Amino acid sequence: MVVHRQAFSSGNLLADLPATPGTDELIQVLASHAGNGVKIERIVSHGHATPLHEWYDQTRHEWVMVVQGEAIIAFDSERDDLHLRAGDYVDIPAHCRHRVAWTLPDTDTVWLAVFY
Repeated sequence: MVVHRQAFSSGNLLADLPATPGTDELIQVLASHAGNGVKIERIVSHGHATPLHEWYDQTRHEWVMVVQGEAIIAFDSERDDLHLRAGDYVDIPAHCRHRVAWTLPDTDTVWLAVFY
C-alpha cells in the first residue's frame, strides 16, 4: 500500500492581526487549488472601503463571511446594501458587481472569503 503524505496547514483567523492599520487591506491566501479553481482568503480591513466609483466584477463566485467586526457591501443592482456583522455571510454570484462601502473605522474587520 502506498501512503501519500500531504502537507497540512492550520491557524487561527483572529491571530497575527496587524498591530497598526495599514493603508491597504491585508489579504492572505489560506488555501488554493488550481485544479478546481477554489481559493480561500483571510482579509483584514480597518476602516477600508472600495473607492466610490470602483466595482468588483469577478469571474468566480465569492462566498464571504465576516468573522469579526462589521461591513457594508453595496451592489450595482436592484439589491439593497447588505450590512454584515460577525457571523453573517453572503454568496455573491460571478459578475455581480459589488463593492465594500464601509468597514468599522476603529477595529479590525476580519473576513473569510471563498472563491469558487
